[in-house]
Amino acid sequence: MALFAYRAVDEEGRISSGSLDATNAIDLELRLRRLGLDLITFESVKRSAAARSRRVTRPELITFCFHLSQLLKAGVNILEALTDLRDTVDNPGFRQVVAGLLEDIEGGLKLSEAMANHPYIFDGVFVALVRAGEQSGTLNEVLDELSENLKWQDEMASQAKRALIYPAIVFVVVIGVIFVLMIFLVPQLASTFKSLVPKLPRETELLIGLSNIFVKYWYLLIGVPAAAIAGIFVLSRTNEAMQHRLDELSIRAPVIGPIRFKIMLARFTTFFAMLYRSGISVLDCIQICEKIMGNRLMEDALQRVGRQISDGTGISQAFTQTKLFPPLVLRMLRVGESTGGLDTALLNVSYFYNREVREGIIKMQALIGPATTLILGGLIVGILYTIFLPLYDVISKIKF
Repeated sequence: MALFAYRAVDEEGRISSGSLDATNAIDLELRLRRLGLDLITFESVKRSAAARSRRVTRPELITFCFHLSQLLKAGVNILEALTDLRDTVDNPGFRQVVAGLLEDIEGGLKLSEAMANHPYIFDGVFVALVRAGEQSGTLNEVLDELSENLKWQDEMASQAKRALIYPAIVFVVVIGVIFVLMIFLVPQLASTFKSLVPKLPRETELLIGLSNIFVKYWYLLIGVPAAAIAGIFVLSRTNEAMQHRLDELSIRAPVIGPIRFKIMLARFTTFFAMLYRSGISVLDCIQICEKIMGNRLMEDALQRVGRQISDGTGISQAFTQTKLFPPLVLRMLRVGESTGGLDTALLNVSYFYNREVREGIIKMQALIGPATTLILGGLIVGILYTIFLPLYDVISKIKF
């Protein structure tokens, strides 16, 4: 199927636009008519553009899984359940996706196969679990588990943002205070003290020299780091070595790195346990988890693990040889492999790292406040001391 961007009008004359999967223009018109819309104009678009226009939030996916599970438990068949969801979804882009699922299933596809046609909304884990639920006849349980897992993902994303945003705000505040002091305060006070003291102390002259650099070249002090950050960002998108290096730094960096690494380990162990418990093979679990890690170092490690397991190496031994996973994960993998309870062992690891992440973020936020106060206080005291040092010399020479 192709993707079409369209403009259409409803029965009340309101214009709406969006994108929809269709075989051709006639099929597009028929699909829109089922949605209560009359086609005005259309054009073919790339899937990346369609993905941007069909942004679906995690809470919307949670609601979708919960409602679909409840309807199926009540004895409603999949077609009627999707029809009800299509008519109640508020997001126009998501409504079109649900309508596409409905039409694909009417055309003979399974729910998992229909979801696989929308990878920008339903990722590999989502599709694999739904497929396993269809094969085992436990689709309701899988949808409930997906709903709980999406809630967990939402909580983890919130914790990650708290871990990263607050230090970034603190850094911007510190840089802003330095620029204000060096560009506005120091030049004004320096001109006054030069008229009072013919020979300024060395510290004051150094500070005034730095202030002159800030005043004359402030655009370079801002532009060069900004250009460097932009260049690194572009390289991280286009250069494989740069991507790998930045991903390695993201988990090796002090304070933030360990928290980010624990979030990745919690994500990996949770998804691996869910997939394995649903009856998916170990190799398939690893292959699916590779695509959701968001870190090249972890992806490469899982690829090596998959190759070694396919060559006959034991699960725990393959993970040990990567020299990336911590002893707790390796120990639990060894226990799970020997007892046959691999999913239970990994869920225990996930619980441990979830708790570690929460506690780490709380501790980091508690330390950042005092650290920020000390840094800002030290900078201000140092600058004011250097500025008022000449005044102290003048006062000390006055004889009463």
